Amino acid sequence: MASVIKDPGGLKRIQWCIGGNQRRTLRLGNVTLRQADAVRVRIEQVLASRSTGVLDTEAARWVEGLDDEMHKKLSHLGLVKPRDRHVATLGQLLEHFFETLSVKAGTRRTYEQTRASLESHFGASRALESITPLECDQWKQAMRKAKLADATVAKRVKTARQIFKQAMKWKLVSDNPLTDVKGGGSTNRARMRFISRGDIQKVLDACPDAEWRAIVVLSRYGGLRCPSETLALRWQDVDFDKGVLHVRSSKTEHYEGGDQRVVPMFPEIRAALMEAFEHAEEGAEMVVAKQRLVCENFRTQMLRIIKRAGLTAWPKPFHNLRSSRQTELAEEYPIQCVCAWLGNSITVAREHYLQVTDAHLARAIAFVTTGPTLAPAPAGASGGKEGGADGQGAAGANDGQNAGNVVGTVAAPAAAKNAA
Repeated sequence: MASVIKDPGGLKRIQWCIGGNQRRTLRLGNVTLRQADAVRVRIEQVLASRSTGVLDTEAARWVEGLDDEMHKKLSHLGLVKPRDRHVATLGQLLEHFFETLSVKAGTRRTYEQTRASLESHFGASRALESITPLECDQWKQAMRKAKLADATVAKRVKTARQIFKQAMKWKLVSDNPLTDVKGGGSTNRARMRFISRGDIQKVLDACPDAEWRAIVVLSRYGGLRCPSETLALRWQDVDFDKGVLHVRSSKTEHYEGGDQRVVPMFPEIRAALMEAFEHAEEGAEMVVAKQRLVCENFRTQMLRIIKRAGLTAWPKPFHNLRSSRQTELAEEYPIQCVCAWLGNSITVAREHYLQVTDAHLARAIAFVTTGPTLAPAPAGASGGKEGGADGQGAAGANDGQNAGNVVGTVAAPAAAKNAA
């Protein structure tokens, strides 16, 4: 029979004898008497099974559910057989994770950065179960000390949390050490810029040809992702009669109904596509044809055009064009419509695209100081007449009226060129 012994300081231990006078002791630490007695009962059941060869079902479940440390103690005391358990390492987890990963090339590159960071900090041979939440917090702090952007740190923590979540599904770890590690905001607001209509007109004037003007306009006034959605646009997707674009999206195609969306053909888009159509070769299928050969160099070419326009290059040149358009459109249309046109969710739009500009603040101040009748009219956060030649806002009621007028008066050339 086993006995519970109480030691000073609330400590408990269980003792039993085997072979007549061979005493064995299991130290439990500071536990309640009730908890210690429950362990005593299980140990007696295990001891009884050594003579009968039959282990009680409840006792068997208890042994199976023991953590590795307690199981090792019982093994050293001769109560149970050692566990023959494979100890998974961080390197093995990452190898298996990337073997089963099915994402776009750009997303994979981002995941690879997280992989390199984890292996550099913890070591590929590190046992997964030995990685603690404290050490994960220290990894996050190490990235911050290395002066990585907050958005980069947040993305890597989120990716690592996803990797360890998969490890739990594969039964490689019992807990996710990153569950409560907060990465912070994943948007670097310091890199967001609102590109006004006036500045984008300078960029358009500096573009080398009609095709580049179409690329810039599709990003700034259509909100298309560049280069993926811009390069996927075909002339048959351009419906001049109905005044819409059918945009195909590789980024959102894995979501239901996300393979393509309809974007209004605002006047700026119509004018640019009409010009590009006039300069396209007979029978051309793709809207962007010549620049397809250098698509990997889009950003470099765009920066050169911005410099030629006499402007200072802004961060994330194409993303900020898309962000500027979503900010404009949100001034005049319901946000659910704007998100449907740009192909993102309201949550993503608020976190990564919508901006609060100086023009917003100026309008609010004017409203407070002079009253609503004297406050400047909304200008798509572009500062009123600073932008377009007619001084209209980005997406006001005139956009819809002009689009309707143009649709009714301009012939649809795409069908004719495709037929040719």
